Amino acid sequence: MLGWLLQNVFNALQWGSFYSIIALGYCLVYGVLRLINFAHGDIFMAASYFAFFIATALLGLLPGGGIPVFALTLILTMALTALLGVTIERVAYRPLRRKGVNRLYVVITALMVGFILENGNLAIIGASTKRFPSLITERIWSFGPVVITNLKALVIAAAFVVFGILWFIVKKTVFGMSMRAISCDKFAIPLMGIPVNRIITFTFALGSGLAAVAGILFGMSYPVLGPLMGMILGWKAFIAAVVGGIGDIRGAFIGGFMLGFIEIFIVAFFPSSFKDLVSFVILLGIMVLKPTGFFGVARSTKI
Repeated sequence: MLGWLLQNVFNALQWGSFYSIIALGYCLVYGVLRLINFAHGDIFMAASYFAFFIATALLGLLPGGGIPVFALTLILTMALTALLGVTIERVAYRPLRRKGVNRLYVVITALMVGFILENGNLAIIGASTKRFPSLITERIWSFGPVVITNLKALVIAAAFVVFGILWFIVKKTVFGMSMRAISCDKFAIPLMGIPVNRIITFTFALGSGLAAVAGILFGMSYPVLGPLMGMILGWKAFIAAVVGGIGDIRGAFIGGFMLGFIEIFIVAFFPSSFKDLVSFVILLGIMVLKPTGFFGVARSTKI
């Protein structure tokens, strides 16, 4: 019984790690712009495909894979995905922000950007799935009835490292302080000499970089890639961020793991077809009791 419990705990930590890393990207953009970037799940999908093509090319040059190939793939994928995120911000969001349009139109634009990424993938690459190449040799560690792989440990460790780095950036750096300042009052901040557009660009680059980390780790763990893979994962990560408190990175991080634990233990007790149904019912109940999420704070709007 104890072994079964520990095995499911490790499975939940791995699954929750994906949700947490993606949710942190949602949280960053919302924290600065009060914008739900609904295209973020599809940026995660694009990152997985970037990693696939980069890894395939590198393995042709350096057969056998290993840490060097993984590190190069991660760095190049983060750079390309950050560039994608910055491009989306400049082309789709910044013109609307300059015109001062209602946030509803920006949200609709974010949804359209997501559809463009999905259908662009379908049109250019095709509907057939891609198998992500093996970058590192998988090792299995057995502790009695509990089985852990080095890849599962890597995913879990990466989630905590990403959260630690992001926490340091937001709380201890000049960019982080500027991000928090824009979140409080984006109209007064330019009067203080803070380059708002530069901070927003940095925020989108950082959030998209997080999607790249999740994309490559997900591809290595579940190596079948599809054009619509970011839709359901993106929505679930967004819900996890809202439950945790989308304006707070602690909430997004914890909300991702909470959803991971809920889903894994539902599958452990019920048929897998009940997973999404029961998970969303539980999350709905949490939102009814705590509408702002566990770490969210209610905000008042001056009229």
